[in-house]
Amino acid sequence: MTSYEILLLLDPEQAEARQDDIVARTRDLVEKNGGTWQSHDAWGRRRLAYPIAHKEEGVYHLVVFDAEAETLTEVSRVLKIEDAVLRHIATRHIAGSRTSAPRDDAAAVPVAVDAPPSEAAVSETSEPEYAAPEEEAAPEEQPAEAEEE
Repeated sequence: MTSYEILLLLDPEQAEARQDDIVARTRDLVEKNGGTWQSHDAWGRRRLAYPIAHKEEGVYHLVVFDAEAETLTEVSRVLKIEDAVLRHIATRHIAGSRTSAPRDDAAAVPVAVDAPPSEAAVSETSEPEYAAPEEEAAPEEQPAEAEEE
């Protein structure tokens, strides 16, 4: 058996009970075909980068399960038929990978882009990481007396 994960993008206009029914149906298909259900993580409603079926938002669910390839094919077939599923993608699950919503990762790591270092952080003894190359001095002209000799 192989571990798979499916990211579901569901229609936000559908009732929550309908969305839960889609996830439950997916779980039933996996378990009826001899697979084992590992987890379900509801990521919630998010704004889409571009409209899909005239929808500006979608509801994401990530499901992880162990199954045979034929089971994955059947689950994908059923999800393609379902009107409430805007998109889905099935991939192999990498053991030890995180399956939490991206918002958790973004909140945990503050990112300071192009922030200038504070004066307190830079000491007088520290050298800068990058030093601009010094300009070459123009060659000095020889005095006119030296040329005559």
